[in-house]
Amino acid sequence: MITTACVGFTVTSPAAADKGEVYLRANAPVQARVQDLLKRMTLDEKVGQLEQIAVNRLLGDCTWSGGDFNEACMKQVLADEATGSILSGGGMGPKSNTPKDWAIMINTVQRYALEHSRLRVPIVYGVDAVHGHNNVLGATIFPHQIGLGAAWNPALTGATAESTQRAVAATGATWNFAPVADLARDQRWGRYYETYSEDPLLAGENAAAAVRGLENGRSGRKVASSVKHFAGYSEPSNGHDRVPGDMSMRYLQDTILPSYKAAVDAGALTVMVNSGAVNGVPAHASHYLLTDVLRNQWRFKGVVISDWNDVLSLQRAYHVVNDYPGAIAAAVNAGVDMAMLPPDDRTFHASAVDAVKRGLISQKRLDEAVGRVLWLKFTLGLFEHPYVDESKADAAVLGTDKDLARKAATESMVLLRNTGGVLPLAAGKRIVVTGPSADSMANQTGGWTIGWQGIPAGVTVPGTTIAQGLKAGAPAGTDVAYVPDGAEAVNRAKSADAVVVVVGEKPGAEGESDSPRPELAADQQQLVASLQATGVPVVLVVVSGRPLVLGAAGNTAGLLAAWLPGTEGGNAVADLLYGKANPSGRLPVSWPKNLGNEPMYYQQLPGTNGGPDSGYSPAFAFGAGLSYTSYTIGNLTANRSQIRPGDTVGVDVTVANTGSRAGDLVVPVYVSQPVSAVLVPAKRLVAFTRVTLAPGQSRTVHLTFPASRLAVTPGDVNGAGAPRVEAGSYQLSAGDSTATFTVR
Repeated sequence: MITTACVGFTVTSPAAADKGEVYLRANAPVQARVQDLLKRMTLDEKVGQLEQIAVNRLLGDCTWSGGDFNEACMKQVLADEATGSILSGGGMGPKSNTPKDWAIMINTVQRYALEHSRLRVPIVYGVDAVHGHNNVLGATIFPHQIGLGAAWNPALTGATAESTQRAVAATGATWNFAPVADLARDQRWGRYYETYSEDPLLAGENAAAAVRGLENGRSGRKVASSVKHFAGYSEPSNGHDRVPGDMSMRYLQDTILPSYKAAVDAGALTVMVNSGAVNGVPAHASHYLLTDVLRNQWRFKGVVISDWNDVLSLQRAYHVVNDYPGAIAAAVNAGVDMAMLPPDDRTFHASAVDAVKRGLISQKRLDEAVGRVLWLKFTLGLFEHPYVDESKADAAVLGTDKDLARKAATESMVLLRNTGGVLPLAAGKRIVVTGPSADSMANQTGGWTIGWQGIPAGVTVPGTTIAQGLKAGAPAGTDVAYVPDGAEAVNRAKSADAVVVVVGEKPGAEGESDSPRPELAADQQQLVASLQATGVPVVLVVVSGRPLVLGAAGNTAGLLAAWLPGTEGGNAVADLLYGKANPSGRLPVSWPKNLGNEPMYYQQLPGTNGGPDSGYSPAFAFGAGLSYTSYTIGNLTANRSQIRPGDTVGVDVTVANTGSRAGDLVVPVYVSQPVSAVLVPAKRLVAFTRVTLAPGQSRTVHLTFPASRLAVTPGDVNGAGAPRVEAGSYQLSAGDSTATFTVR
């Protein structure tokens, strides 16, 4: 076994020797370094760069056990096969889960790779840090993406990404598999909470901000982002994860692709492929998606990586090829540059070599893929600075940016009902707190937290639960009693002034988190109904990764959507319920009122519908949300009455705080098209902003958007054309105010 010893301070690779190794010259152009290194590599060394293998392949029994490094497996993976990348998937960390031990683990892998590489080529180490450095015990856990989307504040999303970048970089990882640019389209889907919004613009703006935050962080060590899951992953035909989806070309181009493009345009260094299939073709074998769109249309220059074991799935699950070499060739020729492999894959390397020798993969395409991987490593500075300072890791990760996490959680929460002004809770009252998610850090952090499916049993994650936050943050003279037993809580409620009941879902990830019936569990509905029967005002806090049909719990006096708010979620709920913060979140998705209405999104197309709820009929619409103050939005004007398709449209709108306390107002601007040759939604989001307003303050805000956001795919049912902006009349709306313009 190899033990993980402290590496010490950052070490640089050797300076270029006199033999002309251009690739070792830090000041040489990156492409020159790539070409110089490529020409020196053997076939085995090149194929190794196409591989990313889970770290457990190097540990213990070299499959799934974890534990100490196993030298025999390290030799096979890093020396014999010259593997280009290692990853830690959910729950794959060192035996002692501290930031320092992560840094030691990654440094150990890097040192072994460099010392056993003929050409001293470093590995790039990847992690799933999707809401903070969430695999590391003691790291601050931010809200999941669905919550950040509810803040309608891409700058905040970017700040949480920068914080994540600093933590990831401090532990030695240089590749983060985030953000998710998929759209939230079906509440049954287990990864719904990993998306920002059902709207392409809101999702895309947040994904772009996350890319910039991850890749432009100020830690001094670069980290690559990975836009995922390209493309159409969030539309499985029956709501279950990884089930193939079918969508028209018009829908794909006009609705599904824009959020990915926004993230790619923000400078993403890598893209991860959709595990599913689109229109009968696995995305990993789609030359159209990975080359025609991503490379040729969008001019993406970075690395395309598969998702987990999805290259082999082309043979084993999809049956589009008859052997592993054929599967590798299909993926690589479609546009995949690197394959993410589970620890029990022992045949990828030999199969890839076989595919090249049989001519299934051309030397040109091999060099192109390898060159992109090498380009990533040079861009990240790994040849000069392959190691991280282990002694600084704990201080850079443990408990950092709690204020930012609290702000993110606070802005993410959406107040959906406040009957009779039950909120904020007045000081000096008797409050009973109950419900299965009231004192559960696992529930409020969700999946992808320490473990793949969430916090493992027996693991304590630092943070503040909602019950703890409500007790610690209570105003003077307020009596807060946390009562975990439901029957006892009902009894105690009879003598209380208010009840806060915290309900929701248990943590989960991917297919394990699919929910064919996305509703509040029957026992939780009954608990809420019993509490309401006491006659005491009930405030319902929903901790979930998706909107839940609330049933019998749907008419409480207060209703707060808390999403999966992370380790500072308890303090954020307390700040909002006690009025220390003014609610400002707005729904980034539509909240259904009945089961069977999913998928649901506000961009439903018009038709000759018949029957209840066949149109857009939510319990709470996209963009809904209340405040403790009141606002007006009016006097909407466009900067010109006629525009061309290539123009930028300017919009002015007057907003005012007509209430008695300061607050943040989300200002969305929508466009409608009274007449269109193809169906378009009743309205589409084209711009938005957040405005902070003092009591009584009024101001005019200016927003702009490219006219290209109006584009739709013309033509007939086949949707064969490229999207374009149709000539004709358009109407803008913000609040109750409208303005019109014409496209020439």
